[in-house]
Amino acid sequence: MSDIQAEQSVSFVRKEMTPEKPAPSSIRGPVHWMKESLFSSVSNTLLTLLGVYLIYLLVPPLIQFAFVDAVWEGTNREACVDTHGACWAYVKAYFPQFVYGRYPVEEYWRVNIVFLVGALGLVPALIPALPFKRENILFMVLVYPVMTFKLLTGVSLSFETWIAEFVIAVAILLGIGAVTAYATKSPIKPLMIIIGVIALGFAAILAVMSIDFGLMPVETAKWGGFLVTLVIAITGIAASLPLGIAFALGRRSKMPAVRLVSVFFIEFWRGVPLITVLFMSSVVLPLFLPEGVTFDKLLRALIGVALFSAAYMAEVVRGGLQAIPKGQYEGADALGLTFWQSTGLIIMPQALKLVIPGIVNTFIGLFKDTTLVLIIGLFDLLGQVQLSFTDPNWSTPSTSHTGYLFAASIFWIFCFSMSRYSIFMENRLHTGHKR
Repeated sequence: MSDIQAEQSVSFVRKEMTPEKPAPSSIRGPVHWMKESLFSSVSNTLLTLLGVYLIYLLVPPLIQFAFVDAVWEGTNREACVDTHGACWAYVKAYFPQFVYGRYPVEEYWRVNIVFLVGALGLVPALIPALPFKRENILFMVLVYPVMTFKLLTGVSLSFETWIAEFVIAVAILLGIGAVTAYATKSPIKPLMIIIGVIALGFAAILAVMSIDFGLMPVETAKWGGFLVTLVIAITGIAASLPLGIAFALGRRSKMPAVRLVSVFFIEFWRGVPLITVLFMSSVVLPLFLPEGVTFDKLLRALIGVALFSAAYMAEVVRGGLQAIPKGQYEGADALGLTFWQSTGLIIMPQALKLVIPGIVNTFIGLFKDTTLVLIIGLFDLLGQVQLSFTDPNWSTPSTSHTGYLFAASIFWIFCFSMSRYSIFMENRLHTGHKR
């Protein structure tokens, strides 16, 4: 080895201590967040100052109106006629109508049970740490809808209706089974067993719905307020996700008939405004029905909202399916999985995880779109609030402002809660880069 090489191979050894330096600024906490997010550049600083100025202009007057100058007690308009603040006494007087609509007062307990059981069943299902998830979801999917129908309507199915609905359900199940068997080339016997189990379960549900529990029938025309808002929103959310998944898979199917039907369904419903769908279902559809045949107005609205939301949900899910790398499909094929096994165990969970923001965004839009049912004579929360403005006993300059503020607060609380839960689930399921 030459002298130059030997000199270059000698390790460097520091003979003196490095000078002390000040501690680094915090990389966590509110100060760091403000520095990185609000004051990271000149433009961000200007926007932050502009935002603070707008908050200064809007928030203090809102607090002054809603709390400082508000009237909390009173029995009529005299309590609020001379004030410049919110008339919460009016909201207190109309609160039962804002929640129940024209539902009979002596039957409020039925609606309260529906709300209470729904909350007790939904909250544990949304908290990952709580046990019995499968049992809870089965209760909410199978038992709760039947219980809600019986309590809210109080009607019992006749024997003729029971038989007709059962025959229709069995025919639909047989058609789905035939298409599934043809598409997947699965054995017929397991499919028939599954169809039989589902048919027996549906028969049990119809049998329960035909039992007379002695409840007073309440027409859906008397429903209103927040009750109608929740019924439409929950029905649309519960129906749109599975339907959207089905049509998203159908649009990517290799079967021309299935793909064509799915594309037509999605493009048709996406090309029509929801307000037009509601108007057509309420006014135009009865013109094509035979004489004497009618459908409940709320039921028609529920079907229209569910199908409309399913079309948008299908496109959201399809976006998630297209984002899955091709290697995931090849890996499923290498394991020898069938189409439904690979879709249910590998592809669909990843696709749904990727589009959680889009799914919840569709849910939030659906929840706010429930206000459009006013055009067909259904008074949801906002419609009930607007209806109360016609009462001369509470006709004051601040009545309308208070009513809209109350309705906006309710909608904001629910939409914000869904948004925060979406962020929570997205962070919890974001396992792609964890070690």
